[in-house]
Amino acid sequence: MLLALPLAMLWGYKEIQSQFTQPQAILVLGGSTSKLEREKFTANFAQKHPHLPILISGGSPPRVTKQVFAKAGVDIKRLRLDYRATNTVENFTTLVDDLKKRGIKSVYLVTSDYHMRRAKVIGEIVLGSRGIDFKPITVPSETSPEPIEKSIRDGVRAIVWVATGYTGADESQDKQ
Repeated sequence: MLLALPLAMLWGYKEIQSQFTQPQAILVLGGSTSKLEREKFTANFAQKHPHLPILISGGSPPRVTKQVFAKAGVDIKRLRLDYRATNTVENFTTLVDDLKKRGIKSVYLVTSDYHMRRAKVIGEIVLGSRGIDFKPITVPSETSPEPIEKSIRDGVRAIVWVATGYTGADESQDKQ
């Protein structure tokens, strides 16, 4: 009980502090390549944040993604497309150290509404391990939320990554 109060105070402080930290980049978790929902949503969102770089982990082929952003009037020089990730945990683990090296302390995290719970769990662990906050931005869809088991599984995988550097990708069948 004695430890709970300081931890609660620290959590509250972190939550308050993150409300005042302006995101310095837009991080998009690539998803279904057939509908381009996340890319189209982010292109519109990026118009309201014209000075932020846009990092997309996974997703549609580069040519298609660039077309979506160019059509929306977003300078494609702002895009950083990264295809190293093969699953949601790796969307974070492949980019977090790059974000840290660039001095980024906060990002807008863009993903579909059905995927956001899991993304938030992983983001809290992986981004949080490097002192990076995020503000979730959900892309509306008509898909039911993912089962909680995926969030638990990937939360454990994220903790293992923080402790060991291993993502468990070989055992994962998650393709986002």
